[in-house]
Amino acid sequence: QVQLVESGGGSVPPGGSLKLSCATSDRLLDTQVVGWFRPAPGKEREAVACISWHGTTTFYHRGLKDRVTISRDTAKNTIDLQLKNVKPEDTAVYHCAADIEPSVYSLCTQKYKSIEQWGQGTLVTVSS
Repeated sequence: QVQLVESGGGSVPPGGSLKLSCATSDRLLDTQVVGWFRPAPGKEREAVACISWHGTTTFYHRGLKDRVTISRDTAKNTIDLQLKNVKPEDTAVYHCAADIEPSVYSLCTQKYKSIEQWGQGTLVTVSS
C-alpha cells in the first residue's frame, strides 16, 4: 500500500548541500507522518528526521539538527530533506517511510525499527 519514491541524491563535496525528495502517492491519504532514515554505524538504521503531514511538528536526529531540515512541498506533493554542510559520514542510501499514527516521535524513535521494506532509496555520496 505504501507508495514512496526517493530522489535527489548524488555526489557532493564536504561542506556542500543538497535536497532529497520523497514523492508521495494518492494512495497514502491517511498518512500522518513521514520520515527520512539512513544506515548508521553499529546499527542497521537511524532516523534522520520526521515530519507531520501538514508540517506542524518535526523531530530531528539530535546530532544533525543544525544541518538538516525536513519540510513538505505541497505543490509537488513531496517531503523534502535538505542537507547542508555535509560531511563524509553523511554518505549513505537515504530512505523515506510513512506512518498513519500522528506522532513524529513514535515513527522516528521506535516504529522505524520494525519496517521490513525500505524500497530503493537515494544515494548520497560526500567526497572530495
